Amino acid sequence: MKEKDLVVDIKAPFWGEHRFLAMIIASILISGGLVGISLYLYGTSGAAQLDLSRPGYVDIRDKTIDSSSEFKNYSTTGPIDQSAIDEFKDLYDEQADKIKLAAAFKSDPLNPDSFGINLPIAQ
Repeated sequence: MKEKDLVVDIKAPFWGEHRFLAMIIASILISGGLVGISLYLYGTSGAAQLDLSRPGYVDIRDKTIDSSSEFKNYSTTGPIDQSAIDEFKDLYDEQADKIKLAAAFKSDPLNPDSFGINLPIAQ
């Protein structure tokens, strides 16, 4: 008997030959499904109505109430020198101190009052 006669040709099943392709297709389907679920939740939870960055809300952006008049923002322009760094550190420390005062383990840590967010009263 020759060695050639002893070799058995075993053919792998279809998915065994194309596992990489199957993995890519499954990854695309799973990610598409998760994106679909997240878009559904975005629309039904009411978060879509709060998102003023959407193109349909250009007119409403100007009518929003700016209740952050006490918040001093760091300037995005100007030279970066020691005084600018000191100003940034002071503003950062001030906000960090406000966050440290919030009680993380109380009953509602995500309450807007915990973050110092003043919501307008509905009329």
